[in-house]
Amino acid sequence: MALPTVADFGPNTDASDVAAAFPTSVKGRTFLITGVNKLGVGYATAVALASQSPRRLILAGRSQAKLQECVDALGNKHQGVDFRPLVLDLSSQKSVRAAAAEVLSWEDTPAIDVVINNAGVMNIPNRTLSEDGIELHLAINHLGHFLFTNLIMSKIIASAANTSPIAARVVNVSSMAAMASPLRVSDLNWEKPMLELPEDEKPNLGMMKAAALAVDETMSYIPMGAYGQSKTANILYSVGLNKRLHGKYGVASIAVHPGEIRTELQRTTDLVWLKKTEEWRVKMNVGWKTLEQGASTALVAALDPKLGKVGDEGQGQFLSDCQVSKVAPPYALDVGKADKLWLISEELVTENFSW
Repeated sequence: MALPTVADFGPNTDASDVAAAFPTSVKGRTFLITGVNKLGVGYATAVALASQSPRRLILAGRSQAKLQECVDALGNKHQGVDFRPLVLDLSSQKSVRAAAAEVLSWEDTPAIDVVINNAGVMNIPNRTLSEDGIELHLAINHLGHFLFTNLIMSKIIASAANTSPIAARVVNVSSMAAMASPLRVSDLNWEKPMLELPEDEKPNLGMMKAAALAVDETMSYIPMGAYGQSKTANILYSVGLNKRLHGKYGVASIAVHPGEIRTELQRTTDLVWLKKTEEWRVKMNVGWKTLEQGASTALVAALDPKLGKVGDEGQGQFLSDCQVSKVAPPYALDVGKADKLWLISEELVTENFSW
């Protein structure tokens, strides 16, 4: 496994420093970022990329107004870059298909060089299903990205055909929360109590209890567990993409843990528990990352030319603090589980993908 080019990059590295380290990986290229609003990591990612003269930045998010706010702010500072908003509601397969169709219709964008799947939700307090009947963490964090990225894959493959090997990439923003739960093949929607699950599908209660969460084996829906399953799925999606695309086209996919950042992602997290974690952080002198620091690892994954070389077994690389990390749980890198998730995902979106 290749190591990142810049050895001294770490948890405090800013996204702008990463972009500046790899200017030729940005200049004249087209990037698509999901989950963009001015208060989030997606926008910080866009700001860093804009500083190095990309050809086009496609900014995707649910709100046209918030996207336009981002486009206006960026356009005022970087007038040579084409900023393009794209309305994308990942909770709705109908919206995802409409957004993908729009991208495919852009004749002036024949190729997309890098997709950064950044959008997400976290710790929704009550079990909620999407309009398509899928648990909402999984629907937004994984399945919406799976469907959208696969639908526009022809443009990513087009980039790979016109650039150096492994220059075309799909970056999936995961989390160390993947350690909270493996993929629950028998109960994706968190309807069964943990006692009824196979051993290899049970959430990590020990980890969650250590984090001061009140959980036990009689519970069916656990917010952190459901979030963790979706983050496991993000990594498995990278594994699945690499197996199908890397050898054939040179497209690489890398999953990342961005670090712990105070953003709107916490808006649905239990406030009592969040206060406890804040008190622990103060006591242990553990701070939050800034938005720029939170965007840096995804940019290493997107830009570093030494990354992207995956093994013959199809495993994707997992980055944390701007470096290759070995702390992803083994079930999140398992090729067999990645294949299973791929088939399940195709069933849930009623579409088969092959290229």
